[in-house]
Amino acid sequence: MLLHTKQLFLGGLTLAAAAVPVLAVGAAVAVQQPVQEEAQEATKAKPTTVEDVVAAANRVCYYQGRDRSSKVSMEIVDAQGRKRMREMTILRRNEPEPEGTGSDEAILDCSSREQSFYVRFQRPADVDKTTFMVHKKPGSDDDRWLYLPALDLVKRVSSADKRSSFVGSHFYYEDVSGRHLQADERTLVETTDNYWVVEAKPKDPTSVEFASYKMWVHRVSAVVVKMEYKDAKKETYRTYEVLGVETIQGNPTVVKAKMTDLRTKGSTTVTYSAVKYDIGLPEDLFTERYLRRAPRKFVK
Repeated sequence: MLLHTKQLFLGGLTLAAAAVPVLAVGAAVAVQQPVQEEAQEATKAKPTTVEDVVAAANRVCYYQGRDRSSKVSMEIVDAQGRKRMREMTILRRNEPEPEGTGSDEAILDCSSREQSFYVRFQRPADVDKTTFMVHKKPGSDDDRWLYLPALDLVKRVSSADKRSSFVGSHFYYEDVSGRHLQADERTLVETTDNYWVVEAKPKDPTSVEFASYKMWVHRVSAVVVKMEYKDAKKETYRTYEVLGVETIQGNPTVVKAKMTDLRTKGSTTVTYSAVKYDIGLPEDLFTERYLRRAPRKFVK
């Protein structure tokens, strides 16, 4: 994602040596031989359903660690090549696991876990102190707030706006905190030596602008390395690709990703730095009082 996301693709994907060594060249993604063998052995040992694949990818993308902080640089490029920059801090906190759910299955499947996200913009000056906050509630609509400092206004972001542009970028609000797993029907359409390829279709087609999307999930790390969104004519109009991954505190972490709109010919590239897990973010940080006043200990 922007983060979350930090969720994948073609054109020079390079993972650090300490991470899963994946390379993407042109329109084909190649994995070095040791990783191929590791992936093959892992899948031989445990057959994987599409639900397992998606749950693992969701955990890696959005749920690693009890919480997380990162600095984010966003470059927005339009069809004429003109660039705009954004800099922000993103904080994420998972609600604690319910007692008695410490099994491997509960840890893997995070689809019912609530989360909070806090995004504070620092640059450029016209977006400084703008703040976006999400309370993610699986099974129901998320709560989203946007603080506009120029107006000193806190506004709710309606569920109808979740598929609209996030602060003028090519990412959507929903990309930041993730799409609910229950919103789509999924099929495992292909299994290669290195990737699971999953196709998803919305249960409610009227709620989104896409008819389907595919994602390529790396079989060792469970990192989604590519996504393609298709419209009703089955034409690809939006792509997401990961350009860099590192292992941070034992977690495979996307550190650079790009979202491209093939219709407008624009794109947004996000770069994550100073990524930290398990820093002890307090629950009350994700409340309305901090929309206007940033928590200096965590947002510098």
